[in-house]
Amino acid sequence: MIELEREPGRVAIRGIRYLLIQPATLVGFQKAAEAAGGEVEEWLAAGGREGGRRSSSKLRELIRLEGREFAQKYLDMGADIGWGVFRVTQFADRAFEVEVTGSPFAEAYGRAPRPVCHFTRGVIAGLGDTLFGAARCEEVECAATGATRCRFACHD
Repeated sequence: MIELEREPGRVAIRGIRYLLIQPATLVGFQKAAEAAGGEVEEWLAAGGREGGRRSSSKLRELIRLEGREFAQKYLDMGADIGWGVFRVTQFADRAFEVEVTGSPFAEAYGRAPRPVCHFTRGVIAGLGDTLFGAARCEEVECAATGATRCRFACHD
């Protein structure tokens, strides 16, 4: 379990600042943007990707792990801060898959006809960028659609 670094008005993990926010707040933004016809899927994924790239790059500087072991260590931080339980289920030369049980975004969103965990998809894509230089990720299963967990497939 990680330790949060705290000072007045600031929370960090290994020097990287984080913001504690209820999933319903982000999902509220997501649903409002969807209702307005905005491209919310890619907005959230882009934001998540930037955060994922920055934090995974920083962690890579701090620890001496590579490949699947590094990916799992990074994703374990997500579990520590409430993003669900992450498990790297496949890892190949330039591709990997991640399962997430207990996604707070799928839970807060409720039932949906298609995947809704765009922010998480972006964070995982940012990890892929750190691992491979660039990655494309898609959410191939989502708990909001009735699946038992969310599953993301990434490749260069």
